[in-house]
Amino acid sequence: MSAIAPVALSGWGVRLEPLDRGHIAALQDAVDDGDIGALNYVNVPGRDGIPAWVEHALAMRDAGRELPFAILAGERIVGSTRYYDIDLSVPTLAIGYTFHAASVWRTHVNTANKRLMLGHAFDALGAQSVFFHTSQLNLRSQAAIERLGAQRDGILRAHKRHKDGSLRDTFTYSITAPEWPAIRERLDLRLASAR
Repeated sequence: MSAIAPVALSGWGVRLEPLDRGHIAALQDAVDDGDIGALNYVNVPGRDGIPAWVEHALAMRDAGRELPFAILAGERIVGSTRYYDIDLSVPTLAIGYTFHAASVWRTHVNTANKRLMLGHAFDALGAQSVFFHTSQLNLRSQAAIERLGAQRDGILRAHKRHKDGSLRDTFTYSITAPEWPAIRERLDLRLASAR
């Protein structure tokens, strides 16, 4: 992997578009859907914080450190996700900063966007591993990551702070390149039956 460039990915009724300022209003609506930004343990602000959140994501993209996306289900923007902790020398990266409007929870949308991102990371970029990180309090995220087939590698104790200042233990998971073909097949079967 020599560089990571913005790319659009699509499949299973989901499209990931490179994040831009034109997505701000729709992302504000998405965080309002379920009041996602009010959750203490997620890395997404409320409506008023979305413009600065997008600006930070774009600055990290321009620095080559992250690659953020808007998530569309059909024609509607329902959230955001990104590659981060990109290390081209391995190559490896993490997938996270993901949020979805509550109206698409318990649908195929998260599985589809993770399938697209994992496929691009392993099959197009040649990643040797992909990581996921989440708060010990974010049980929904832990379950979703485990359903993907990622292995829990460990816990980084007192690793970060939640929005309210409380200490966060970070659960870390990974999928490696040799594990990817079996995981890809299982995800494709699940997505084929989900629609």
